[in-house]
Amino acid sequence: MSTLLIVHHTPSPSTQAMFEAVVSGATDPEIEGVRVVRRAALAATVPDVLEADGYLLGTPANLGYMSGALKHFFDQIYYPCLDATKGRPYGFFVHGNSDVAGTVRGIEAITTGLGWEQAAAGVTVTGDPSKDDLAGCWELGATIAAGLMD
Repeated sequence: MSTLLIVHHTPSPSTQAMFEAVVSGATDPEIEGVRVVRRAALAATVPDVLEADGYLLGTPANLGYMSGALKHFFDQIYYPCLDATKGRPYGFFVHGNSDVAGTVRGIEAITTGLGWEQAAAGVTVTGDPSKDDLAGCWELGATIAAGLMD
């Protein structure tokens, strides 16, 4: 069985709604043979990352960058997971009130350094997530999870 690790920092109602839509897509009953593990960014560990076959990352855009919690996650796992996780698929979702570009750049820079492969377009939302935005989050979760099916 494959494992999808969802690492998230969801302090706002908007980011939480996006997270819930991602989880709903990843746990769709048609996706079989994939265990979905959810970890808050401050609780995710090196063993969580090493045991996973793919990743979904969720964060608000704070002051032009990813949340401190997600950055802390990356700081903790970067070197211990660098060689062992190369080539693994990932996706991300980001919520901001005005601009998410710096957050996306940060995530892409770190995941490029890790050698992870972006398996689906990231979902970025500014303002309140619309029904279409949440559908995009659902699709993101389903796509990454389905890519891990045996």
